[in-house]
Amino acid sequence: MIAYPIKFEPILKEKIWGGTKLKSLLNKDSDKENIGESWEVSAVKNDVSIVANGVYKGQSLQDLLSQFKSELVGKKVFEQFGMQFPLLIKFIDAKEALSIQLHPDDVLAQKRHQSFGKTEMWYVIQADDDANLIVGFKQDCNKETYVKYLESNKIIELLNIEKVAEGDVFFIPTGRIHAIGAGVLLAEIQQTSDITYRIFDWNRVDDAGNRRELHTNLALEAIDYKAKANYKSDYQLVLNQTKTVATCPYFTTNILPILGTISKDYITNDSFVIYICTKGCVYLNYGDNQCETITFGESVLLPNSLKNITLKADEASNLLEVLIKK
Repeated sequence: MIAYPIKFEPILKEKIWGGTKLKSLLNKDSDKENIGESWEVSAVKNDVSIVANGVYKGQSLQDLLSQFKSELVGKKVFEQFGMQFPLLIKFIDAKEALSIQLHPDDVLAQKRHQSFGKTEMWYVIQADDDANLIVGFKQDCNKETYVKYLESNKIIELLNIEKVAEGDVFFIPTGRIHAIGAGVLLAEIQQTSDITYRIFDWNRVDDAGNRRELHTNLALEAIDYKAKANYKSDYQLVLNQTKTVATCPYFTTNILPILGTISKDYITNDSFVIYICTKGCVYLNYGDNQCETITFGESVLLPNSLKNITLKADEASNLLEVLIKK
């Protein structure tokens, strides 16, 4: 049985738009420059997470799934996803704006790329003054109007721009155009997929003077042209109580503000749980008086076999709690 909170070595990704906050704020250790992403829990091919603690230190997430199956992820999760761990957890630091992009749904991604689609969500950890992001259209659009504005280099005029602050949550279903703006540090929870259709990249070039590839034609049939009245998730937190801020067939994300001690009982849960610490420091007690510490910028995976834990925070702290509900 595997029954302890599992930490993984961060997989750090240099990006043309990346910055320094993953090192300076989230304490990721690296000599790389322009780090845009820290992959915290990943089973993406060629980027599989390696265990950083405990008796399984040095083994991969895929190794654990092969050995423990439903003990690790839950019976229903394993029945649905088999040997593919279903979620990818990231921190993203945008020193410059990311490309404007979207992701295909499961059907299209399977047809074109033999992959899952990518439904995702964002939790803003820190944002500079006047930082913003793009999510969705301002108003309902259609393919013809979209192409006209895209070809005229005016696509931004059709899109919804949101000023953001710490704690803001955005759910990004497949097909929804989006982009993280400059000065935003966030946590991203998503399906295990690395399929992105880039539609506009601000006309920037790399050190060699080359522009990144765009996926104009691939995107046309994948875009959701409908607008929403409100793209930001509304929620109110109560100390030491779990609040659901996003739920879909692929994941449920809760926010848990902690001060003092609370108990968590996952006996009726049939899923792994991932904690992402977005503020403070939390002590996770389990088993026979064993303890693991989750500090700001860290993530841990609780195997499905670990059912009863106690969380303790000596200062105001915050966890994202991610699981799959069926």
